[in-house]
Amino acid sequence: MNRDLTKGSVLKSMLLFSIPMILGDLLQQCYNIVDTLIVGQFLGKNALASVGSSFTLMTFITSIILGLCMGSGALFSIRYGQKDEKGLREDVCASFFFIALITFILTVISYIFLNQLSVFLHVPHEVWGDMKGYLIVIFIGIPAIFLYNYFASYLRAIGNSMIPLIFLAISAILNIVLDLFFVIVLKLGVEGAAIATMISQYLSGIGISIYSLIKNIQVRAIMKLQYFHLKRVHKVISFSVLTCIQQSVMNLGILMVQGLVNSFGTVVMAAFAAAVKIDAFAYMPVQDFGNAFSTFIAQNYGAKEKMRIQSGLKSAVCLSMGFCIIISTIVCIFAK
Repeated sequence: MNRDLTKGSVLKSMLLFSIPMILGDLLQQCYNIVDTLIVGQFLGKNALASVGSSFTLMTFITSIILGLCMGSGALFSIRYGQKDEKGLREDVCASFFFIALITFILTVISYIFLNQLSVFLHVPHEVWGDMKGYLIVIFIGIPAIFLYNYFASYLRAIGNSMIPLIFLAISAILNIVLDLFFVIVLKLGVEGAAIATMISQYLSGIGISIYSLIKNIQVRAIMKLQYFHLKRVHKVISFSVLTCIQQSVMNLGILMVQGLVNSFGTVVMAAFAAAVKIDAFAYMPVQDFGNAFSTFIAQNYGAKEKMRIQSGLKSAVCLSMGFCIIISTIVCIFAK
């Protein structure tokens, strides 16, 4: 399923590669919306407000990990385009341990400052109990978020965007089923919704990890310390930090707005939670196409295909504008 983006039709290559990425994120947003519907319908506005505020926080944490993985993915794509097997293995090893360390630090910090979040985000007292219970469980899934995004970034870097979609689809279906079971049947409240999400995250994270280790020899470098070199870590950091900032800065802004919104009470919190989901649903396809285009650029940069990069840039601009117009039109039509 690996796609060499340095060959064939530029437009066709980008579309065939980007469509599974777009479908994957749309699917993820769909099951997040289902989470919201289940919690809002069966647990009430306070539960919806608590899950909504938690979603904004988790989106910010996820964007940090995703940004780091994307930066490493760009580096993997360059090595793949260069046909540099040794360099690819060393970069895979270095980036895995670097991002794993950041993930561990993020998880520890999340638990240490858990109680301070109620003040930072101005969470009303009547909502904080549910929100805290939800976060205690959902933070357990942060390492699973790392596993999925890391190995998904590697597979996409070598042109395989279909396998991450398959694992995400399985995870999404399981999450919906478990949500209904834990919330409605077992009546576990918002903690039940968190458990469902956490189990689904580990299924996709561990599943894609095993697949990548079995199918890709280069990935097995993470189990061989002779491939770990500090100079490679420095290279990974130079690629990953900027993409991390790029991915997380907008979500940090939304998190700040969430803190202001929370001060207006649970009804406004619940409404904002729904609006954030719709907003994410709208901008994700364009963002995903941009991420797919960066992989296209990186592979062709490594292969020194400058003409394909220039041609791809023109096609990408036109396609992105097309996506924006179509999505904006759909949102306006179905706004009510």
